[in-house]
Amino acid sequence: MFDFSTTMTLDLFLTSIYQTLFMVAVSLFFGAIIGTVIAIILVVCKPDGISPHAVVYNVLNTIINIIRSIPSLILLVTVLPLSKFIVGTSFGTTAAIVPLIFFVSPYVARLVENSLLEVNDGIIEAADAMGATTWQVIRYFLLPEAKSSLVLSFTTATIGLVGATAVAGAIGAGGIGDLALNYGYQRFDNVAMVSTIVILIIFVQIIQSLGNKISKSMRNRYRRN
Repeated sequence: MFDFSTTMTLDLFLTSIYQTLFMVAVSLFFGAIIGTVIAIILVVCKPDGISPHAVVYNVLNTIINIIRSIPSLILLVTVLPLSKFIVGTSFGTTAAIVPLIFFVSPYVARLVENSLLEVNDGIIEAADAMGATTWQVIRYFLLPEAKSSLVLSFTTATIGLVGATAVAGAIGAGGIGDLALNYGYQRFDNVAMVSTIVILIIFVQIIQSLGNKISKSMRNRYRRN
């Protein structure tokens, strides 16, 4: 029988939501920058890229594959000592941001790389024929042509990051995951558990719907132009 009693307070619930949003926003900001830069380097330096460089491409590609092969919980725990060095603690919401950046950066890099690779080769060839520099090709041709796909890539990365913040609750990061573990699971609080599931579903639905809407708007604007 479902027990409607709960040890969770509204203040605790709202605090957990804030902590999750804080972790997602900060780690996504830095992870998106790092991942996008890595993705651009991979696309530019790939064997048939704008400026091929086998060593750079193979090193970055291998590092991304290695990090992505590590389960999120293990990766978060492994990077925690670095959190203590950077932010002075290995416990709490702020400390979790460092490992979350490590988690999302290669994820973003691979998604953005795929989006950039979708750009028609003819556009790059045309830019090269006009004498555009590597930076100009990236800035004025590659990124603008891929912007609709990039929005969906960042949407997917954000949703994955929301899930990672929930996992981070297992290492004392706070947020929705911590609430689900310490109240929903350990105290058998059904209300707390269901509440965390519902709020995560709402987060994902909002993020995906917003991403789809923005991407569609960009595609329509591009077609009109």
